[in-house]
Amino acid sequence: MAFKYELIIFWSEEDNAFVAEVPELPGCMADGETYQKAVANAEQAIDLWIETAKELGRTIPDPKGRLRYA
Repeated sequence: MAFKYELIIFWSEEDNAFVAEVPELPGCMADGETYQKAVANAEQAIDLWIETAKELGRTIPDPKGRLRYA
């Protein structure tokens, strides 16, 4: 699915990996050995987050973009 949620990507020394957070979807994050892999994993995490929210009848926030949720 093509969602337009903002990703915040950073290097984690502790995890020795790139971490991609999706701030608009609470708890949604992924990691990867490379920047690109972290993004790809985050896209899968977004799909799973939304699928789970639908199954549980929870509200799925519309993507607001750059830090407008804060």
